[in-house]
Amino acid sequence: MKTSPRIVLLHATPVAMQPILMAMQRHWPDAEVVNLLDDGLSIDRAREGDELSESLLNRFVEFGRYGRSTGADGILATCSAFGPAIDQLEKILDIPVLRPNEAMFRAAIASGNRIGMLATFKPAVGTMVAEFEDYAQASSAKLETYVVPEAIDLIKAGNVEAHNHLVVEAAPLFADKDAIMLAHFSTSCALEAVKARVSCPVFAAPDAAVLRMRELVCAS
Repeated sequence: MKTSPRIVLLHATPVAMQPILMAMQRHWPDAEVVNLLDDGLSIDRAREGDELSESLLNRFVEFGRYGRSTGADGILATCSAFGPAIDQLEKILDIPVLRPNEAMFRAAIASGNRIGMLATFKPAVGTMVAEFEDYAQASSAKLETYVVPEAIDLIKAGNVEAHNHLVVEAAPLFADKDAIMLAHFSTSCALEAVKARVSCPVFAAPDAAVLRMRELVCAS
């Protein structure tokens, strides 16, 4: 008999896995975590550019349906480039489905109106900006985004230190903002170093996402 809630994590890239697993351990250690990885999703998403194709959207939706079939009590997507597909999953599944950045966006918007976002995976930026604007409708918050060149390739190659260095070096671009967001789960490994470089609040997605998922599942 299952005694702990089962949370299925939908991964489109391996570099998102460690940050969210560490956040789960910190904030919800009694949850049963199931990892589903299709790294072909991020590879094909990068080839498409800014627009998410119908075929790739449908592929991600089927990925989520499979996650539900494993007995999930909640589904958390860890890749920020599939927002429209996650929207569909929210509509068709009977359990909580969470976007990777929803909780982080809300926290940053609560910090002020001038928000900067450091990203490393350019194809994700369009859907993330649209999502941010949805959450910001009731506020005056505005978002500026900078894509850090080469950082995603470095972390995929296992060079976390060099990845973090590039992200930290870009952080002063937004030093005058009310808050800075680190766009992707993989970018969160630079969180402490970015915090040390700037004086404004800095937000990363994994911890906020786990706390929000726990809230949603416990309330359902």
